[in-house]
Amino acid sequence: MKIYFDHNATTPVRAEVKELITQMLGEVGNAASIHGYGRAAQHYVEQARRSLAATLDVDANQVIFNSGATEGNNTVIKYFAQKTDGRGRILVSSIEHPSVIHCGVNVETIPVSSAGVVDLNQFEAMMGAGDAPLLVSVMLVNNETGVIQPVAEIAKIAKKYGSLVHCDAVQAYGRMAVTRHDLGVDYMTLSAHKIGGLQGVGALIIAPRVEVPILLHGGGQERRQRAGTSNVMGIAGFGRAAQLAVENLGHMGQLALWRDQIEGELKSCASVSVVGDGADRVGNTSLIAVEGQESDVLMMRFDLEGVAVSTGSACSSGSSQKSHVLHAMGLDDSRVPQGFVRISLGHTTTPDEVAQFIKIAQKILAKK
Repeated sequence: MKIYFDHNATTPVRAEVKELITQMLGEVGNAASIHGYGRAAQHYVEQARRSLAATLDVDANQVIFNSGATEGNNTVIKYFAQKTDGRGRILVSSIEHPSVIHCGVNVETIPVSSAGVVDLNQFEAMMGAGDAPLLVSVMLVNNETGVIQPVAEIAKIAKKYGSLVHCDAVQAYGRMAVTRHDLGVDYMTLSAHKIGGLQGVGALIIAPRVEVPILLHGGGQERRQRAGTSNVMGIAGFGRAAQLAVENLGHMGQLALWRDQIEGELKSCASVSVVGDGADRVGNTSLIAVEGQESDVLMMRFDLEGVAVSTGSACSSGSSQKSHVLHAMGLDDSRVPQGFVRISLGHTTTPDEVAQFIKIAQKILAKK
């Protein structure tokens, strides 16, 4: 049995999305064309825009489609950096995705606790130290640990100082109830392939009456807010995946039970602990720390057993550098060597896979 437990990297395309895409493969049309074929393509785009907007309780015109969350994050961060030629303050949490923290812009990093949660007291102290920041960016759910950040509280503090707020909600959307209004943020980035859509498509959600950041200029697509030929099939699939993911949020409760079952069984090994288990976490994610092991060796052992897991962020694969998330949490300074394995469940996970995974993991973790 092959087991795919790396849904935070990407999740399998949902059957209903495949069905829609298969139908669309027989069609042709550039959504920017004004003839009938173009209008048909544009209909798919606008239908998806309405679907996505409905799941977030925003107006359709607040949804801008793009190539994914990396583009969305870069669009927001770089736009505000360029407004002041890099002299304005931008605050981001120290555990942000690389597309925020390493996007080529000078940022100030907000510390987190040993559990991986933004320190609100230190954050407010930073807000009041000097000019008010132009922008604050904090993710809702960390992609490595699954720890949920207090974004609504962060937004309230930021608003007291007149700062705008951006939230990378990629690992939260479709896994917990999320609306832009409840978070109180001005910008939110999403990605289709984390919820069963296609890779290479995402969205930037923008609050009413705030500046619209633009990264790509050229044609008039997306109401001149994001140039480039629309990825019609990807966008249509995103809309369908969004509907399905939000309709099936209840399934996250089952995933959380399976996640807890896995953690309970593995923690019976003396060398195993769970990163961030003292904080609120999204139900599908577990980052396991194993004393006396190396992350790459553990992942290879799982791979040889037909199990797909990861050592952390897929966007940092191929790098020998340690996780900046673990560094921010103070977990890479331990005198005892530790290996880390991220387990992330999803809509295709079955109880048989969970039971088989536990057996394989116990065997692997028993090795030295």
